[in-house]
Amino acid sequence: MFKSVLALIPSERPVRPVVDGSVVLAMACHAHVNALAIGYETTNIPLAAIAGPATAMIFQENRIRAIERGETAMSVFELEAKEAGISYNCRTISAIPAEAISIAGAVARLHELTIALQPEFECHTFDNYLSTEILFQAGGPVLFMPYTFRGAFAARRVGVCWDGSRLASRALQDAMPLLRKADALTIITITNSSSIPAEATPERLVQHLARVGLPAKIVSFPAGHSEIQPTILSVAADQSLDLLVMGGYGHSRLQERILGGVTRDMLRCMTVPTLMSH
Repeated sequence: MFKSVLALIPSERPVRPVVDGSVVLAMACHAHVNALAIGYETTNIPLAAIAGPATAMIFQENRIRAIERGETAMSVFELEAKEAGISYNCRTISAIPAEAISIAGAVARLHELTIALQPEFECHTFDNYLSTEILFQAGGPVLFMPYTFRGAFAARRVGVCWDGSRLASRALQDAMPLLRKADALTIITITNSSSIPAEATPERLVQHLARVGLPAKIVSFPAGHSEIQPTILSVAADQSLDLLVMGGYGHSRLQERILGGVTRDMLRCMTVPTLMSH
């Protein structure tokens, strides 16, 4: 199981989904959680103020307020972690957004799993930018918790989105610690997709999983590109899935932004916790 988990505690958005998800996962895996909360220092300081005699005081007050926001968010995690009796560390820092992304990405590379809040593309906060970027920076799997998530996280029924691609395989391997503890596995795939290699079909995947003691069933559906994400969520609801596993951003972010993409659609509308690998 995962033994080293990074929890990115939001300082400007709901903290509870990440707090609950990380604490419950740590209890199930006997994992150590490093919690990181970043208070964001604003870069929108008027030029006249910067050039004035009180420049140092303005920057100091900005930094203090940022730290206070981070500490307020972290206090929620620390209280729950202490009550749960898990192994944990807390770190609160202040940084401008660009530095925050760099710091969080570097920290994530030392952990087996990063837990972050689902980004909300219409919400212009620095926390949102961090959630959007961490998948590219972490170098490992990121478990996104929906910002509407409530209750305890338990990956008993898991859906694996499979198209035979490198990213799908990466996500599958990254999620193995959770798959081995699941009660039921569902392979979600598109019927007769011409992009799935003959050597990596869903049927071959099921055979492979069976050999390692992980029985799985296949749920396939016909869908055009624009229908993939809503259909995946429909399958998740029909199968009462607790977790989805999928590769993230098979196309460039520019293509996803302009043409649309399954990853971006999923991040926008996810209804269950989703583990992604890039």
